[in-house]
Amino acid sequence: MKKCVCLIGKPNVGKSTIFNKLIKERKSIILDEAGITRDRIYGNVTYNNKTFSLIDTGGITTENGDFNTEIKMQAQLAIDEASTILFVVDGANGLDQSDYFIRDMLIKANKEVIVLVNKIDNEKRKDNIYEFYELGFSNIIPISGEHNLGFKELLELITKDIKDDINDEEKIPRICIIGRPNVGKSSLVNALINEKRSIVSSIAGTTRDSIDTKFTYNKQEYIIVDTAGMRKKGRIYENVEKYSYLRSMRSIDEADVCVVVISAEEGIIEHDKHILGYALDAGKGVVIVVNKWDTITNPNEEIKIWQEKIAHEFQFATYINTVFLSAKNKKRIHTLMPEVIRAYENNQKIIPTSLLNNVITDAVSLNPPPTFKNMRLKIYFASVTDLKPPKITFQVNNKTLVHFSYQRYLENKIRENFDLVGTPIVFQFKNHSEK
Repeated sequence: MKKCVCLIGKPNVGKSTIFNKLIKERKSIILDEAGITRDRIYGNVTYNNKTFSLIDTGGITTENGDFNTEIKMQAQLAIDEASTILFVVDGANGLDQSDYFIRDMLIKANKEVIVLVNKIDNEKRKDNIYEFYELGFSNIIPISGEHNLGFKELLELITKDIKDDINDEEKIPRICIIGRPNVGKSSLVNALINEKRSIVSSIAGTTRDSIDTKFTYNKQEYIIVDTAGMRKKGRIYENVEKYSYLRSMRSIDEADVCVVVISAEEGIIEHDKHILGYALDAGKGVVIVVNKWDTITNPNEEIKIWQEKIAHEFQFATYINTVFLSAKNKKRIHTLMPEVIRAYENNQKIIPTSLLNNVITDAVSLNPPPTFKNMRLKIYFASVTDLKPPKITFQVNNKTLVHFSYQRYLENKIRENFDLVGTPIVFQFKNHSEK
């Protein structure tokens, strides 16, 4: 797995600003109010062809209370997961009791620590960094998240031990099996690889960690990842379960295709939608598996009912195919991998620009955009500008005229003309005057 780095610090020292600058997107919420980031947030950072995972965490304070205890617990899990800790401190206001509390946590963790003295954005504050050597860590970097200063030195230090050549395993498609506890994820992994690598039990939560296994299908190597069952956040009590949840989310982030497993015995519940949402938000190829199909007495009749249920419950993802199988008896197991491969290939599909624009032109001619305040959306050009998942960028006259219903219409037309089953599509609209 990639090197993992986490940001730790008290509230309002600028962790989320630094996180967003490093991952180059606005993923963490930034507000002046202290303690906005509560849960861990993941991102990937690439620098000079070297990539690592980055975790943002909530601000740690010495104040008592359930909320602060929860943040400390989540931060401790992030520390356990990471190999390098970025300890963010306030270069404008200096050290306080919370900084020393965090310092003691990090010393016990025995990990590489880089102290980031943030808010060093002018000459007067440069001498402030000497106070922070009192923390006892040798790597101290002055930085300004707001003004983008000090990041090159930081990235050089983080990536010094990461190989810049692509690891062979990174080229192998990664399939991540996700779902609620006890839906048969481990049984499904064992059925695919024909080995009993994962512990299979009727007790929910048997798998506590993510387990990677290589296997071969049609002479092609794949890595399959069995993950811990993903409970609702409110039901995650034990530290070990929080850690398992963290690893599952990271496995999703590093996967190419996520297989969302649902139990035919229990049916679809709201949390199944949330789990599917995690995979789609991460931009992954997705296949839905209804497992334990051996428990269904009238499978020919039930499959139609289930297809209607899935179409109703997962209206936000009608482009995902569903496979009905029994991992226990290996019935219909052969139907899974073709759908996984299809989702994998479609997730990185390059659509020829000329064909895409022909489809868009026809769609607009058939159903022109509605007018708004005597203005009408004009689409000049469209192209695929990124993959995994496909990202389509539209050059338009005024992006504020794009209505979500018309965007959905365009997506439907694109999907009618190109095989994009199993993958989300990202739409971006840019004014023609923008670079």
